[in-house]
Amino acid sequence: MSRRRILLFAYHFPPMGGAGAQRALKLVRRLAELGHEPVVVTREGSRDERYNPRDEGLADELPAGLEIHRVPGPEPGIAHGKGWSSRIERLVGRVDARARWWAEGAERTAAQIDGGFDLVHAFLEPYETATAASRAAARLGVPWVADLQDPWALDEVRVQITGLHLLQDRARMRRGLGSAAAIVMNTAEAADALTRELPGARTRPVAAIPNGFDASEWEGEAPRGRDDGAFRIVHTGTLHTAIGLAHRRSARAHRLLGGRIAEVDMLTRSHIFLLDAIDGLIARRPELAGRVELHLAGLMSDADREAHAGRAYVHEHGFLSHADTVQLIRSADLLFLPMHDLPAGTRARIVPCKAYEYVASERPLLAAVPDGDARDMLDGAPGVRLCRPADVGAMRAAIEAELDARGLAGDAPGRRALFARYERDALADELLEVFDGVLARSDASERHPTLAVGTG
Repeated sequence: MSRRRILLFAYHFPPMGGAGAQRALKLVRRLAELGHEPVVVTREGSRDERYNPRDEGLADELPAGLEIHRVPGPEPGIAHGKGWSSRIERLVGRVDARARWWAEGAERTAAQIDGGFDLVHAFLEPYETATAASRAAARLGVPWVADLQDPWALDEVRVQITGLHLLQDRARMRRGLGSAAAIVMNTAEAADALTRELPGARTRPVAAIPNGFDASEWEGEAPRGRDDGAFRIVHTGTLHTAIGLAHRRSARAHRLLGGRIAEVDMLTRSHIFLLDAIDGLIARRPELAGRVELHLAGLMSDADREAHAGRAYVHEHGFLSHADTVQLIRSADLLFLPMHDLPAGTRARIVPCKAYEYVASERPLLAAVPDGDARDMLDGAPGVRLCRPADVGAMRAAIEAELDARGLAGDAPGRRALFARYERDALADELLEVFDGVLARSDASERHPTLAVGTG
């Protein structure tokens, strides 16, 4: 790929933290390393965001001289489903105020950037970023690539209140992706679902390029620095206790109305079942009281805290920088990866971003996951114990077996090498191959208009 100037839309970008920011940051860094010129349209971000707090240290990883254009604020608040206005917007299927503000502001900001571009790339979170990217690409006369973190209307955990809302959401997805020259999905299962359930996508290349890990963050001996004799279980990132409880309360209504979310149990993405497992283990083996610890990193909701109230073995760390999160992961005796539960025979279309970092850490891992890409990836991997999302007994047995068999010495050396395909530089190179293909087809279409790619 010759030197290219690439316009990137990234709502999640340093100094904002979180998995979305990591994916965008690593792509921009790789583009710069290979001699390309990335130009980023993003936002300032606030300091009180629950899901994506600021992580100022990430700015140190940005390429020198990177051109960044930020949509001016203020940004509308994120209600996370609270309040009548949020409920009404969901009921009528309206795009929320935050997404509208971002799409409109990103388009305006991009229009003010001097010079031409060879390609537009858009991380579709929010999904309405597709509108800004497609309009910018049309104005510039270049192709654009849609990069989905989650599979939009095809996401099994996306709340679609009724069957009508599901149809409306799919129609919006078809329109949003209609002009994309290529589509990047986050898992193979999601890519398959896209081509199977939205036939128009078959007219464009669809690639499955997952999230991954930065190998440099995990090299060298883990700096444990512990002699406390404790058995430390670690979970990092968002817990979904409040969302899970709300979904359980509304499941019957969703089922009657034909909503997609009805058959999904989000409560298993919390720590509630793990707490039950630890409680049961300590009740059966009282000598473990004071030795087994559960360490939680990430912002806590009231529902999260209420779930573990009164349990002295729970240690809250709050939001940690990415660097500090890596250190906590490397200190674990057992990592815990929970996912939502699904009916038998149904495969999940997402893989939590933390799964890749847990793999890279080479620490023992208990993965409570349904069928799907995450389970396929982890099945048989060294140091990984699998169970179903709501299987408390299996969780208890796995913790006990890990504690008794390996205790504080339970590394899984070599596991990271087995998952080299998920190293972020390798994934960025896969994305660059998508760019190459798009630009080659665009050049061919200009020379031979009859070869133009359909919009589906």
